[in-house]
Amino acid sequence: MASNLVPFQDLNLYPDPPATSTPIIPKIEPKLEPLEEPPSPLGPPPGLHLSNASTFPDPAAAPSPTSSDADVYAEFYRISELFRSAFAQRVEKFGDVAILPDSDPDSRAIVPVSNPETQVSDVVITPSGSRKYPTRSSELVRVTDLKPDDHRYFRDLIRRTRMLFDSLRVFSISEDEKHRDIMVPQRRTRGDLKASALMRHSGLWLNRDKRIVGDIPGVSIGDVFFFRMELCVVGLHGQPQAGIDYVPASQSSNGEPIATSIIVSGGYEDDEDQGDVIVYTGHGGQDKNNKQVVHQKLECGNLALERSMNYGVEVRVIRGFKYEGSISGKVYVYDGLYRIIETWFDVGKSGFGVFKFKLVRIENQPEMGSTGMKFAGSLRIRPLEVRPNGYITFDLSRKKETYPVFLYNDIDGDRDPLNYDYLITTVFPPYLYSSGSTTGCECVGGCMDECLCSMKNGGEFAYDMNGILVRGKPLIFECGPHCRCPPSCRNRVTQKGLRNRFEVFRSRETGWGVRSLDLIQAGSFICEYAGIVLTREQIQLFTMTGDSLIYPSRFAERWKEWGDLSQIFSDYVCPTYPSIPPLDFAMDVSKLRNVACYISHSSSPNVFVQLVLHDHNNVCFPRLMLFAMENIPPMRELSLDYGVADEGMGKLAICN
Repeated sequence: MASNLVPFQDLNLYPDPPATSTPIIPKIEPKLEPLEEPPSPLGPPPGLHLSNASTFPDPAAAPSPTSSDADVYAEFYRISELFRSAFAQRVEKFGDVAILPDSDPDSRAIVPVSNPETQVSDVVITPSGSRKYPTRSSELVRVTDLKPDDHRYFRDLIRRTRMLFDSLRVFSISEDEKHRDIMVPQRRTRGDLKASALMRHSGLWLNRDKRIVGDIPGVSIGDVFFFRMELCVVGLHGQPQAGIDYVPASQSSNGEPIATSIIVSGGYEDDEDQGDVIVYTGHGGQDKNNKQVVHQKLECGNLALERSMNYGVEVRVIRGFKYEGSISGKVYVYDGLYRIIETWFDVGKSGFGVFKFKLVRIENQPEMGSTGMKFAGSLRIRPLEVRPNGYITFDLSRKKETYPVFLYNDIDGDRDPLNYDYLITTVFPPYLYSSGSTTGCECVGGCMDECLCSMKNGGEFAYDMNGILVRGKPLIFECGPHCRCPPSCRNRVTQKGLRNRFEVFRSRETGWGVRSLDLIQAGSFICEYAGIVLTREQIQLFTMTGDSLIYPSRFAERWKEWGDLSQIFSDYVCPTYPSIPPLDFAMDVSKLRNVACYISHSSSPNVFVQLVLHDHNNVCFPRLMLFAMENIPPMRELSLDYGVADEGMGKLAICN
């Protein structure tokens, strides 16, 4: 395990590069990459102190773990130690220099930074009072030879960090909505800026204590981000606006800047993007309308890209593009590693000199995420042209759902899902509807704060104005048939059927699985887990006949993770209201089922179960509604944590 992290080669090993001849031009400020909105100054919230946002804090300063968390913390500190040590034999193998004597306990292969105050790439948000954040490390390292357990650990770390970011963003917007005067127009709340600032103040930004060359552990090719600030939080790209992330010359061990990642977003008219090959235009020289008006210079990020080419340093490529339905108007997709193989100075379309860099994608990587998104877009419009073979039906639901559900199998002749009738929503015993309250809210124009249904939820709505779940709860009361509010009410999120186009597909790994043809936003509703509800007596009868059942009580309580802000707010308490008794019923899906029944099991799921009531008031029989735990890219398989199930029960038995 000691070889997982190796210092990057010291660039002083190489001969001095030849002088580059460039036109004499006036000095200009580097042009920032186009962004949906420029970041605004945001100070730390009351009671929070600025601290270094290191991925791996000092173990001595960490809170004492509980017995149940002991293994997690042990693994955390084991991986942390990998990022704190370097070994001479690996250094020598990769040609590193500047190795301090073995007797030196603080030996590092990269020369420490001598002038951190000039760090360019660390300017993210300037808090009030002119206090500055600790700078990012300039120590270049590459992560290698991770074992499966290491990959799972880092993936879960990234997943939880992103979930916290999304939860904070939604929470910030929801809180502003509560206090907003509807008579006074206000600027749109930038929840992404607030979330990133809170996480930074709490030291929760990742990959700050080392500058990683190559893939970021835990970030997969194809991962989708809605905000530039989220890229900064996970350490994938450290610049909130600039398209080139690099170690500045003032911090480099040999006084030369080195680029580690770029964002390709079409902000420069001379860019050429062919997927595996990119001609990337350097930055600088544009006006506010993104028109080139001045010659570019070989400095800052441009020089960093040229030096990375010279030293053979690969760069991460993130593609940004407009996407219909995105909450920010754009999406950013991680597409893998590229090498810079050529650079030249050319006359651009506007007649001004620009630097161009040719990048070629490194072989043997998974398919680019942007390619998968374009492929899914084509499937939505003309599926047979894109995939002529494999479709069994174009609507498994037989027009019962809002959107058709594709059924696809290009592996074998199995057509099993056609043998079941499609059930669009759960069927409960009739007596549940003949008892209980028949009163509802009187919000004719749509529910407002402090209405009856809001009070049933503890005085607040569970969803924001866009229908995103603010935080998981034991139970959510939605408006029902006795309420006077319209179908468009913000408190009727799970009653409107599918919001996305899904495909049930045959997989060699998981049997039947489910994937979306659309990008699903974290916190959004996916579908209901539907079946026929059975009483205790009926359960015994079905068990005797050998039929497989779904037990709602066995689903892991992943709802507690969505909206968990305990890492940010010390007084945060997991919601316990509205409370419900233990669920004592089962659902039969042996003859009727919906798309949810084909979702695969995972101990690190991207979907969770949230209990909801809307058409009756018996808290012993809630509906199982599924929500997204993270941004789910098109064509990525959905997964649920089915919890502990007896042999012969659970999804894997009934569907595979």
